[in-house]
Amino acid sequence: MDTVDQEGNATAGAGKAVRPLDANERRVLGVLIEKGKTTPDQYPLSLNALVTGCNQKSNRDPVMTLDEEQVMRAVRSLQTSGAVAEVFGSGKLPRYRHLAYEWLGVGKEELAIIGELLCRGEQTEGDLRGRASRMDEIPDLTTLRSHLDKLAARGLVIWLSPPGRGRMLTHGLLPEEKLDKVRREVGAALAAGPAAKPVAADSGEVAALKQRIAELEAELAELRGQ
Repeated sequence: MDTVDQEGNATAGAGKAVRPLDANERRVLGVLIEKGKTTPDQYPLSLNALVTGCNQKSNRDPVMTLDEEQVMRAVRSLQTSGAVAEVFGSGKLPRYRHLAYEWLGVGKEELAIIGELLCRGEQTEGDLRGRASRMDEIPDLTTLRSHLDKLAARGLVIWLSPPGRGRMLTHGLLPEEKLDKVRREVGAALAAGPAAKPVAADSGEVAALKQRIAELEAELAELRGQ
């Protein structure tokens, strides 16, 4: 019998064992989670829309260039695991949707957190709160941490640095060798000190500074014209 997820969709075939995902599977599942929350009128996604979402340059790290065959292989593998389903609407073209609520056993804010981590990889708590709030509102770090504690207890979130300002984390769907690599890279960056840590190009602080610079340039141009 079908169950129903947090967004009211049937989830036949979900509930199979959670397993590590390769890079293409992580991107496909992350995109389906993201688009299901941010563009519900266009969801489920066609194969073409899914490829476009996987390859978009915003809100992705790393930026990837996947073709239809690579995306389809990832979809089929996720279907076998019970994380994705193929559906047919009023048209004849198949569309694809995630079954992650049941597959992971999480709530809507927790799924937004996992989806963001799948799309962008390791990041700080502060960055994660702002980015995941695109999908479901997470009002403050206290609320975020309550969700993270639950996810970490089940191995769905992995802490990469000690508690404190700028604490780093990632999702728990990485293969062991990839997780080891991420831990080494984060550890090396922390050991090198704050000066060696890159600033995210699209972080809220940098975006605000860019906006202020643009406003000042516009004011200066106006004064020169006068």
